Amino acid sequence: MSKRKITAGPNTRPKPRRVAAAAAAVRGNPLGLQSKAAPDDAGDAPTERQMEIYAFIRDKIHSRGYGPTVREIGQAFKIRSPNGVVCHLKALERKGLITRGKNMSRAIELVTEPAHLRGLPMAGWVAAGTLRAAEEQSERIDFESLFNRDNHFVLKVMGDSMIDAQIADGDWVVIQKKQTAHAGDIVVAQTEDGEATLKQWFPERDRIRLQPANSAMKPIYVRNARVLGVLVGVVRKT
Repeated sequence: MSKRKITAGPNTRPKPRRVAAAAAAVRGNPLGLQSKAAPDDAGDAPTERQMEIYAFIRDKIHSRGYGPTVREIGQAFKIRSPNGVVCHLKALERKGLITRGKNMSRAIELVTEPAHLRGLPMAGWVAAGTLRAAEEQSERIDFESLFNRDNHFVLKVMGDSMIDAQIADGDWVVIQKKQTAHAGDIVVAQTEDGEATLKQWFPERDRIRLQPANSAMKPIYVRNARVLGVLVGVVRKT
């Protein structure tokens, strides 16, 4: 199976297309949120420089989950004074594009598109070694540009039982919700004990073989198991 990789970019100014995408998100306000701008600033559009900084902040939040520091912004835009960066941040905040947490250098959030409402649901951790329960979580992982479908979810792999299928410990796997699978498919299977694991699915005469993709490991045999979803992608951050 082919593997898709996502890598974080350096601290450089965003390309024009990134700035245009950020501007479109601001104009569209897809979540229908009310601007926090003061009445006097309601019609005060951000400057070109402010939109570039906003796009830089947006890219950092989407790619790594949290915003840049004042120093990172200064380095990217060659702003020597931290106060100069802060002035731009205050302007973006005043115009209703971002919010900032007090005394927290990275606590920048996007008003028009909060990070916690983007992406695919992080359903939990799934074992790729011995069986282990996958506990549900509320975190979301943003792979929207790769898998923009409502019937997908993301799991983070623990263990090396699928290493021969190029799925390593720490990888993210994208799963399509399904209740059936073909023999040989890599699935998230749940046993009758309520435990979940990532394995190849092989129904046999009176049992189900959950086959690891690791020649050093033996298959797991169960009487009953159900398919929670089928693997459609692997994401590895290097």
